[in-house]
Amino acid sequence: MKAKAGAKDFPVVCVGGSAGGLDAYRQLLQNLPSDLGVAIVIVNHLRTVSTMLHEILPQYTQMPVELITEKLDIQPNHVFIIPEKRDLHILDGEFRLKPISKPRGWPDVITVFLRSLAENWDGKVIAIIVSGYDGDGAAALSKIKQAGGITIAQKLDTAKQPDMPESAIASGYIDFVLSPADIAEEIVRISQTAVNI
Repeated sequence: MKAKAGAKDFPVVCVGGSAGGLDAYRQLLQNLPSDLGVAIVIVNHLRTVSTMLHEILPQYTQMPVELITEKLDIQPNHVFIIPEKRDLHILDGEFRLKPISKPRGWPDVITVFLRSLAENWDGKVIAIIVSGYDGDGAAALSKIKQAGGITIAQKLDTAKQPDMPESAIASGYIDFVLSPADIAEEIVRISQTAVNI
């Protein structure tokens, strides 16, 4: 039997999205228990527009919703939001922010963060790609799988902009294709399995 989860080996759920992602984030959070023991990191790719997610999403969850700041501790039962114009990394159980590495064209902030998670997080990683333009995140899914993580794409007919989940599915590294409500159910199942192994 696995020892009780330590301070830095709880599951991290990265939800990557863009255009149309708000609807998916809302449905996901509404269907997740607030005491599940996972950290939810929402990586919404924005170049210049300020994110409002940390102000909008608290009405859909009882978990604290925080805009990520440099060296913020990652904690379970919290929702963390990437700030605009930043690449997000994780190191020693803390978030690290760097200037966005791809300031022109479509950002790849989801790919950057997923690669960092695959390399630097000891616990279970669940990578979710929801509604959005372009294919951010798809290039990192193989690394998530190599690290033993689980990958989920939003079901295309439930996504306002299916480009991003479609690219994820096309990568060949997606385990599940589900609606946002069913994604929440799968996160519950996976996180309970992670604790009981």
